[in-house]
Amino acid sequence: MKKILPLTFLLICLTACKKEIKNLDSKAIIAQTIARAGGSTIDTSTITFTFRDKFYKASRNYGNFSLERCSDEACKDTLDQLTNSDFKRFVKGKTINLEDSLISNLAGGVNSVHYFSVLPYGLNAEAVKSKKIGEATIKGKTYYKIEVRFAEEGGGEDFEDNYMYWIDTEDFTVDYLAYNYHVNEGGTRFREAYNIREVNGVRFVDYNNYEPLEQFPPLQSLDSLFENGKLRLLSKIELENIEVTACSSC
Repeated sequence: MKKILPLTFLLICLTACKKEIKNLDSKAIIAQTIARAGGSTIDTSTITFTFRDKFYKASRNYGNFSLERCSDEACKDTLDQLTNSDFKRFVKGKTINLEDSLISNLAGGVNSVHYFSVLPYGLNAEAVKSKKIGEATIKGKTYYKIEVRFAEEGGGEDFEDNYMYWIDTEDFTVDYLAYNYHVNEGGTRFREAYNIREVNGVRFVDYNNYEPLEQFPPLQSLDSLFENGKLRLLSKIELENIEVTACSSC
């Protein structure tokens, strides 16, 4: 009997722990996912990479940020810079005056690349409205399905876009995501992570970028469409030459 009691107690504890994990709400799941991806390192870091022949640099310090895109590695030709306060374009080191509509377009392009490069970082922002809508199995793995929408205040120019994240229930990694967008007639994308690697404590992935055959299908149906071969591969999203430097002076 003395040998059975400890084993019984252990089984009860394991069952309780599993039940507690299953009962996690969307915010708790997102918090663990950000931590798993190296969020504390990203908070105070400089991250550089290349993407489609452009050079990117992100400097972050507990909410303050400078996001850059350069046409050349030395950033001497054209530099686009988005900060907490404004957006500027520099050509040959000189500030260029831009129309408001062009500023919005350029700033959105810079922000989008940097945003996707460190996902799920940022999904705990105040403007984020998240909801756990269930679970799904993709390629034999079980995932939480987390819906993300944005409040108009603080949600940026594209606050009406909505997202779906498939987060591994075991290791809390984002392996798939989908989103609707509304610019340029709009559409839907589904991304599958691959080439997963860690650079100085930060998790990075590349993506196979798919689109459905119909416009704006329910995002929660994208996992089933993917499993059944109902998505078309559009492109690959690949980050190269990634470097992460911790900000020791922050």
